[in-house]
Amino acid sequence: MAIQPPEHHRDVASGGVRAAVFGMSDGLLTNLSLILGFAGAHPAPSVVRLAGLAGLVAGAGSMASGEWISMQSQRELLEYELGVERRALTQHPDDEQRELTELYVEKGLSLELAQQLSVEIMANPELALETHAREELGIDPRALGSPWQAAIASFVAFSLGAFLPLLPWLIGGGTAAVIWSIVLGLSAASLLGATVAQFSGRPMWRGAFRQFGVTAVAAAVTTGIGALVGAG
Repeated sequence: MAIQPPEHHRDVASGGVRAAVFGMSDGLLTNLSLILGFAGAHPAPSVVRLAGLAGLVAGAGSMASGEWISMQSQRELLEYELGVERRALTQHPDDEQRELTELYVEKGLSLELAQQLSVEIMANPELALETHAREELGIDPRALGSPWQAAIASFVAFSLGAFLPLLPWLIGGGTAAVIWSIVLGLSAASLLGATVAQFSGRPMWRGAFRQFGVTAVAAAVTTGIGALVGAG
């Protein structure tokens, strides 16, 4: 009988993966829409170029700071709850052991086995904290997320996503730049959607189509608004 290799799970709890995917998606959608919105008003190419650069810098900074504040606030909240649980384990160990026994009984274990497990777990303070945190709070004390990792990943991913539709305007302008912005933006959005779908075990075509559709609709709306308003 062939021995199956053990499964290795990717680290998705730190916040970096989520921030990178969200940052890339937001960078593509936001800057493609912004660039095409300005281009739809038919201003000078330098105006579109400036708008794209401003959108890249402002968006990347906003995404990074937002991710850092969000993750740091969440981490501080979780650390506070862990502190409450740690004090309860120190001050009221009998109550916490009884609570753990009841939790295991509710999960279907016999009372005798539940009591045995709770006694052994409570004998190890770190294991007791980790177990209570998982069972009562639904969190892993060792995986609270990294604010800096999320911020850096978001900044880099947003910048890359925002740069792709801007690239044609750094080289030229006019109708050719508009077409290339659309091609690069929608192609990158489709590739991102397919990649995320593959990693999450879903059909790649569905992820690509979803990301393509969302980006195309946003770009079309802003282009139409730019054309209606005009450069004047």
